[in-house]
Amino acid sequence: MAIESEVLVVGGGLAGLTSALAATRAGADTRLVSYKQSTLRNASGLVDVLGYTPEGEGPLTDPYAAIPSLPTEHPYRTVGVEGVREAMTFFDEVGPDYRGGHTDTNALLPTHGGTIKPTARYPAGADAGLASDERDVLLVGFEAMVDFDAEHAAAHLEAAGVPFDVRGVTIRFPGELRADAKVTRYAKLLDTDGEVAVRGRNRPVRTALAERVNTELEGEARVGFPAVLGDDDAAGVRADLRAALGADVFEVPMGPPSLPGLRLEDALFDALDRAGGRFETGNPVVDSDGDGRIERVYVEKNGAKIPNSAEQYVLATGGLVGKGVDSDRETVYEPIFGCHVPHDDDRYEWFDAEAFGDHEFARFGVRTDDDLRPIGRDGGIEFDNLRAAGSVLGGYDFAAEKSGSGVSIATGYAAGRAAAEAAR
Repeated sequence: MAIESEVLVVGGGLAGLTSALAATRAGADTRLVSYKQSTLRNASGLVDVLGYTPEGEGPLTDPYAAIPSLPTEHPYRTVGVEGVREAMTFFDEVGPDYRGGHTDTNALLPTHGGTIKPTARYPAGADAGLASDERDVLLVGFEAMVDFDAEHAAAHLEAAGVPFDVRGVTIRFPGELRADAKVTRYAKLLDTDGEVAVRGRNRPVRTALAERVNTELEGEARVGFPAVLGDDDAAGVRADLRAALGADVFEVPMGPPSLPGLRLEDALFDALDRAGGRFETGNPVVDSDGDGRIERVYVEKNGAKIPNSAEQYVLATGGLVGKGVDSDRETVYEPIFGCHVPHDDDRYEWFDAEAFGDHEFARFGVRTDDDLRPIGRDGGIEFDNLRAAGSVLGGYDFAAEKSGSGVSIATGYAAGRAAAEAAR
């Protein structure tokens, strides 16, 4: 017997979660199915709308002002400027504690590599680290955490001409965690303020960490740490460190695995649960039935194919990285519904000879009509009850533009709302 719902969302990343939340809050009986862990855990946790134009101009001050000049096939042109604004307001309402919603202007934040990144929304834990703030900064790295070289990052920030003095130091994290310790190990230890051995006696880890950093401070008003400062009680960790150091404390966005990305994922799943949406993770959607209209999809569970049916569907399985778009030596395709993915017939045209050139594959994905319904090779709508959202969409290079999160939220919101409306 098929599992039924009004709206079924395939994919548990930022686009899928936004779609499911939007559909649920619009009154639809919504179910989300997702296989693997989402790419959010590999993301910085920052939410970008548009940092650079497709031609590489930027960083942009006002991302919304640049949207009307984007190519017509760009997903932002499909949902429109006001659609993007409405979606970001929705994220502010349902998402975790993020900053940046008070202005259209991009914020500039330092990254763990010492670059400056334009972004539209950022976690509260990164608030004191804005590059537009002229107060001096001390960056603190941990010996066992080789992914963050504080001295290297500080030197790059200085070279970039930030309006403040910045130094980097590397210390031993209290408790001597192993070099292969997961970021969650640091976070949980700080969450619980567990005791660690320091010179033969036990000390609360927050106190011990502050004491070590205090020996390095030279009057800086801000101290930046790798983004591991707690999970369940991140605000409490920052508050205790701020009080002990006499300086504002912030987290520097890190590469994968990303604790801010994990926090964002958890917060959105919690929001979906509170809204009354249903979800199932850990089992893949492997096939579908339908000709012009999707009748059902099949979720593989313990070797069996379990049918799931709905009035409306949202495809939010990701792009090439998330395997929502796949390829072989001959073609590029969307594997669940068989949606058309435009691409050159000559596979050697899929990429540029230069490593950082203009690669066609970066823009691979399904194309849609104005209602986000996938369009076939003949230009017609493939399925009238299927919409696509997020990086499964083509026509844009999210990595170069710094637009991935914004496109996921904007198209996810639009697809979820449209699906809920059509299911009534």
